[in-house]
Amino acid sequence: MTTTPAPDRTTPTPTPATTPTTGTTPTPSHPGDLAVRHLKAAVIGAGISGIGTAIGLLKAGIHDFLVFERATDLGGTWRDNTYPGCACDVQAHLYSFSFARNPEWKSTFATQSEVHTYLKDCATRYGIEPHLRYDHELLNATWNDTHHHWDIHTSRGHYTAQTLITGTGYLSDPAIPQIPGIHTYTGTLFHSSQWRHDHDLTGRDIAVIGTGASAIQFLPHIQPQAARLDLYQRTPPWIAAKPDKPNTTRHTWMLRHLPGYQRLRRAFNQHGREIVAFFLSRPSRTTGMKNMAAGHLKKSVPDPALRTRLTPDYTVGCKRLLFSNTWYPAIQQPNVDIISDTITHITPTGITTADGTTRTVDTIILATGFTATDRPVAHRITGRHGHTLAHTWHHHGMNAHRGTTIHGFPNLFMLLGPNTTLGHSSQTVMIEAQITYILSALHTMDRHHLTTLEPRPEAQNAYNQTIRHRLKNTVWTTGGCHSWYQDTNGHNPSIWPTYTWRYRRQTHTLDLHNYTTTTHTNHTTTTTN
Repeated sequence: MTTTPAPDRTTPTPTPATTPTTGTTPTPSHPGDLAVRHLKAAVIGAGISGIGTAIGLLKAGIHDFLVFERATDLGGTWRDNTYPGCACDVQAHLYSFSFARNPEWKSTFATQSEVHTYLKDCATRYGIEPHLRYDHELLNATWNDTHHHWDIHTSRGHYTAQTLITGTGYLSDPAIPQIPGIHTYTGTLFHSSQWRHDHDLTGRDIAVIGTGASAIQFLPHIQPQAARLDLYQRTPPWIAAKPDKPNTTRHTWMLRHLPGYQRLRRAFNQHGREIVAFFLSRPSRTTGMKNMAAGHLKKSVPDPALRTRLTPDYTVGCKRLLFSNTWYPAIQQPNVDIISDTITHITPTGITTADGTTRTVDTIILATGFTATDRPVAHRITGRHGHTLAHTWHHHGMNAHRGTTIHGFPNLFMLLGPNTTLGHSSQTVMIEAQITYILSALHTMDRHHLTTLEPRPEAQNAYNQTIRHRLKNTVWTTGGCHSWYQDTNGHNPSIWPTYTWRYRRQTHTLDLHNYTTTTHTNHTTTTTN
């Protein structure tokens, strides 16, 4: 497929915005930045959301866009997370795009390197590479209510765009725990998403803080290397066996030569996952899932006392159900110590817990997740009323209409926005639904000559009241845990609490009646209510 790069158009340079961190005007990286390039759409982030959006824009005949990526490569979380054993916990056929099936998956679940390679292949296959701008970190984006566009400052220059589409996701920025003394530690400390491959772990005394999805993948790989490994467990996770099998030669041949077979496998995976949404909608329906995970624990851990320590006290599914065949064997090895006492502080050479014990370690690995409910990009987007998105969410709650558009922020579309996270299926399903919705919005704006599109506050409120009602009796609300799905107030702005087909139905076309729009007619602004 051939593509035409977005044409260069210039507009008068507006008053420069300030960066959210320093309060200073960004300095253009080269003289060409002084001529501001105007775009139909600016996409932030070249992860799976941004790549899918770029492909969708080209398929819709829209070439006037750029994708700004702060790193020097595409891939998002699948580029950044290179820790040992990193892999997807959703079947590869379902995690990939429905329009870009891949017959070359080596097993049921893809590894990090496979997914990263797949995303690079998609970028090449669909011709989005001319639209990618690496090393362009978003500094700030400010809505210009006079010209009805976004003023965008990146680390490499200034742009304007009619629409701003964020594809930064919720697993892009690591959450570093605010443990007293953490900055005084003199050993090697890093987050699992920023793995130090240059740091040899052989013979080390290692502390791993956290027992989430990343830890259960990398710990079994580093445990044999460690002299001693201290695992700091705040709450144990529910873990089921991972049904991962290598694809046979016959299976691979069928995937390559029978396209209908791969579509069938994907549909089977997708509909099978929808059944899990039914179970998670009420804690009373999770008995079968609990028995499955508890059976895996009993089979894997013969010691009753240890099994008790590893048994969660919350309903299965309240936190994401994890899958591993290697976690339980690894943490029962003689060089592993499971520590459940609360960490009180970190010393220059070790970790002290509430019982007064200080354990000396030379390496600390943080498996502490990401800033899912305090998204850094929200601090860099300023809307119609001069407030950042982070400020708006802080005062009014983290919410959006259809998880995508936000009152007070015209022409802003957020992929994987509030309440689009899945606890039962593949995020790719939600991303594709949102892309469909965004393309419908852009088509509507062109057809009706609209300059702005903004959800009505009453429509956004009504939508989110429905979300809260659906969440009310689910395992995510009544399951007895505090998870990364929740914010500091205990609210859940993350989870989509029902079937993905319901979301796909809601986002199939733009619900224009729920929006306030603006048009330019003979240089006169007309607002449609």
